Amino acid sequence: MSGPHVIRGSVFLPEAELMWRFSRSSGPGGQHVNTSDSQVELRFDLARTEALPEVWKERALERLAGRLTGGVITVRASEHRSQWRNRETAAVRLAALLAEATAPPPKQRRPTRIPRGINERRLREKKQRAETKRGRSARDWG
Repeated sequence: MSGPHVIRGSVFLPEAELMWRFSRSSGPGGQHVNTSDSQVELRFDLARTEALPEVWKERALERLAGRLTGGVITVRASEHRSQWRNRETAAVRLAALLAEATAPPPKQRRPTRIPRGINERRLREKKQRAETKRGRSARDWG
């Protein structure tokens, strides 16, 4: 593995809390595919982790509720032929998922009013356009 995977800021995925499982992968591989366990399943106990600040943990548990099984989030990777590359992919995916789930909510938009002049100009142009189209009607051709 290429060092700790940063979630955001100085918070990273602790290697001790990651649970790995390997199995045979479908997909490319040739003769080697039937003998190697290249598919990776990475599990992270989000409910019991001490690595995340409490606020982040609550936010992530709420946002990832549909993906959790007993407070544990699972990420699978089987795109690559090598187990090592699949491990890297799974860890990066988990870090990205947690970064997105722990991000603070966006600032609420303050509704703004359309200036009266802009609205009046829009209505004036609309009337002009309607007049132009009305002038094209076939009833005047006689």
